[in-house]
Amino acid sequence: MRYNTLKLTMLLALGLSGTQAHALGLVALPDTGFSSSAYTSCYNNGRVVPPTNADDVKGNFGSYPIAGANQPSTSKNNTCFVAKPFFENFSPVSGYTLVGNRSTVIPATTGGGGNIGTLVDYVWRNSAQTMCIFGTRVTMNNADHTNGGSIYKYFEVNDIARGGFSNSGTVNVGYTIFRTTGNTSPLYRIGRTFTSVQHRAYKYDTLLNKQVNGLNYLDLPTKNNVSSAITGENLPLADHTVASTTLASQDAVANSNWVNFTTKVTFADSDTGSTFAISPFTYIQAPCDSSSPNTWIKTGAIRLRQTIQEVGSSLKEITVDGYAPPDATLP
Repeated sequence: MRYNTLKLTMLLALGLSGTQAHALGLVALPDTGFSSSAYTSCYNNGRVVPPTNADDVKGNFGSYPIAGANQPSTSKNNTCFVAKPFFENFSPVSGYTLVGNRSTVIPATTGGGGNIGTLVDYVWRNSAQTMCIFGTRVTMNNADHTNGGSIYKYFEVNDIARGGFSNSGTVNVGYTIFRTTGNTSPLYRIGRTFTSVQHRAYKYDTLLNKQVNGLNYLDLPTKNNVSSAITGENLPLADHTVASTTLASQDAVANSNWVNFTTKVTFADSDTGSTFAISPFTYIQAPCDSSSPNTWIKTGAIRLRQTIQEVGSSLKEITVDGYAPPDATLP
């Protein structure tokens, strides 16, 4: 009852409802997802698949270069987008103070060695000490993640999943972009699910083929049966090969304990020839309490997933510790 009351108060204060919201600022993400998908569109909102409008392909999940004029901003393409705070350690919502701050090396494998990137993890709390905002940013290094493999490969973060929200009811989510160095990918969709769903373009040989989805690939997955960490075709693609999957694999059941952000972060991107080394800064607003965030750090609270959008990759998950709500249960 306490969390339901807090949830209602939070939503009323922000002028949001438990439906898909499409406007600048944090949007509501219900614990059961939406009517046909656990995911909602963010930067993808309003995407028109060619040949109807070749200027509005919205990057096709990072397969196609985004024109500067189409970048998310406070004035356009801003679903789920939050006006950038003055500094990244400032809250995206007024009235919140930074109470937790961690920086974690991303290993080449879960629990292993190496240093392929850095994850920054923040917590802001309101003055009533009843609501918190959990923030995450990933920066990838010029580093191989194959532990001495014969081919040098960059790990690509296609999804960032955060756990521990099963008692939070509807949470509010969003992102912003801090272009401190290099380029930053937008956030394409956000889901109330544990499952990261692979997305591929039709082919990776020409710009025309990169604009459209592969066979059976969906912008918004269904939510029927799949509950695994990653779903998709676990095999690399040659750039001239048609990407194809089954509709059954384009699925992710709703899971109230997890929030999944789909983006594209890699030091060197073979799809577009660009650098997307820095992730968008992701936000989750959820109930919390007055206890110390130092006690909220949970093993495996954050999952970084590579879902093989890049040519020649493999499905892979790297888990790192992170903040979660004080009543969180993981996994």
